[in-house]
Amino acid sequence: MSAVSDRLPTFPWDKLTPFKATAAAHPDGIVDLSVGTPVDPVPELIQKALVAAADSPGYPTVWGTSELRDAITGWVERRLGARDVTHRHVLPIVGSKELVAWLPTQLGLGPGDRVAHPRLAYPTYEVGARLARAEYEVYDDPTRLDPEGLKLLWLNSPSNPTGKVLSKAELTRIVAWAREHGVLLFSDECYLELGWEAEPVSVLHPDVNGGSYEGIVAVHSLSKRSNLAGYRAAFLAGDPAVLAPLLEIRKHGGMMTSAPTQAAVIAALGDDDHVRVQRERYAARRALLRAALLAHGFRIEHSEASLYLWATRGESCWDTVAHLAERGILVAPGDFYGPAGAQFVRVALTATDERVRAAVDRLSK
Repeated sequence: MSAVSDRLPTFPWDKLTPFKATAAAHPDGIVDLSVGTPVDPVPELIQKALVAAADSPGYPTVWGTSELRDAITGWVERRLGARDVTHRHVLPIVGSKELVAWLPTQLGLGPGDRVAHPRLAYPTYEVGARLARAEYEVYDDPTRLDPEGLKLLWLNSPSNPTGKVLSKAELTRIVAWAREHGVLLFSDECYLELGWEAEPVSVLHPDVNGGSYEGIVAVHSLSKRSNLAGYRAAFLAGDPAVLAPLLEIRKHGGMMTSAPTQAAVIAALGDDDHVRVQRERYAARRALLRAALLAHGFRIEHSEASLYLWATRGESCWDTVAHLAERGILVAPGDFYGPAGAQFVRVALTATDERVRAAVDRLSK
């Protein structure tokens, strides 16, 4: 076991423990804006679907029910503008983090193979490469990478942590480059429905991919849009030539979404109203926190989408974390997402309205 664990970096969130203790000592309690975990209720129609499917004694299938695949293909076409999406173009997964961490291994990558991800990025992209013993590297513009030996290219738009959105023109250029060089492209689009000052576009849109899904796969999650982080519900959509062998591998590995969760996903993807309601909650919290941070002397960069504000006071991120912890506010240090974030903090919008108001009040003093 140590041979596997030794490949991994120190779990970054453990470093926040003393700052969390400081914030928790505030007389009015902690305002935890560090982890982007939903705090609002699971919509009732989804809960009802889950309960109705609770009597599920048999094993679910990895590919999911036909009804689940119908729900995914219908949503991908309706919401993302994709065309001619069939069941062969989709694959349910057990939450997106599981997929990110184990994808390089499931693709058969290893020593000598290269995986690339954005310079500021979700740490699990690197973890996935490490688990497979593949090499990993970061980029600002992926089309400037050396394609030799590059087997997996991660895009993330909207970005975690920065909230940056890649334009349709940028996506089109990157997809064309990846295809030209035979590089498999996975696009993490888990925050796509949370665009504020930009309208995120999927790599599955025909204006981006020219009507072909060759060499591209999009990753989507219901954790943020539907408050289903606790359900572990996500899916892939894209090239059947990539998804078919992944399906076979995942069958052998028993990577099955539970039957009640599958029923909940069907309900969630079939309803747009609860997504609108949740967006409005986040938009209101974002407006309050953004104004308070700016008034407190922060500068906010990007943040045109996603569940975070990417903020800086022009100092070490850990100094900023300490400064806010003294005020009972916990945020994530930017260097969790790469050295380029050393002077930034990530401020999540995932706190209750009451806790957000508490943070705004503390920042005003």
